[in-house]
Amino acid sequence: MDFSKLKKSSSNLDKLTKALEAVNTSSDSNSDDDHYWKPELDKSGNGYAVIRFLPEPPQDEDGLPWVKMFRHGFQGPGGWLIDDCRTTLNEKCPVCEHNTQLWNSGIEANKKIARDQKRKLTYVSNIYVVEDPKRPENNGKVFLFKYGKSIFDKINGAMHPEFEDEKPMNPFDLWKGANFKVKIRKVDGYQNYDKCEFDSPAPLLDDDDALEKVWKQEYSLKELIDPSKFKSYDAIKARLDKVLGLAGTAAPRTTVEDSSHMFETEVEEKPVAKKAPVKTPSIDEDEDDDMNYFAKLAAED
Repeated sequence: MDFSKLKKSSSNLDKLTKALEAVNTSSDSNSDDDHYWKPELDKSGNGYAVIRFLPEPPQDEDGLPWVKMFRHGFQGPGGWLIDDCRTTLNEKCPVCEHNTQLWNSGIEANKKIARDQKRKLTYVSNIYVVEDPKRPENNGKVFLFKYGKSIFDKINGAMHPEFEDEKPMNPFDLWKGANFKVKIRKVDGYQNYDKCEFDSPAPLLDDDDALEKVWKQEYSLKELIDPSKFKSYDAIKARLDKVLGLAGTAAPRTTVEDSSHMFETEVEEKPVAKKAPVKTPSIDEDEDDDMNYFAKLAAED
């Protein structure tokens, strides 16, 4: 795609609207390096910055300005499993299959395990940092930005406003989009994004040459979900068996409940002091995909 074609397609919501519909109706390996921007929080757990979501990068022909990714991260008796979920590629995932078995058992203890092990939903987009008070050296630079469902809902809301006096807006448009105010609060011990909001629509910059330069600095999003970056089904299955103690590599096993043989977890032969549950770090506490995913898989069996 060239820059003139991008400008001609400015504010054309059809393509993005269809993609949003697919995201909202579907239930479908990132490294935290210098390419990624993350808001810095103060001692109270609050944060503020202004960013601009950017359009699809020039190298991603017929791409979208975001990618939707799933990831598993949990601890079992045999260690941690932290892997990209193959459902990102619309392929089968052994962790999701195992969780579906747990969910379908009808046993509440198994359902709780399935919730703890379920895939986490994350979106990634290119952004331009307009104002980063904590790190002003980031201002005017292009980064990748991981975000969860709360922020994606804000994007969806801008494109599909609820009220008749509000006009649809493409947040990713360089000319008719709008800056996004990232406002993070700590609520009940978790990061909350409810106060995030879009500013009034306006060009990111007044000079098209400068805008084109920004556009050409974007990172490929398709590259993030290239199949070569994902572990194979068998490799994830082997790790899952080791983490859950299903491969005969750890301590003796016992069933969660006598009435179920669908899930086994390891226990120590001698009584040990209970440890506090380990919480997996999260960008956004409501980034997790909901339990409807299990219902869908069950219906397909």
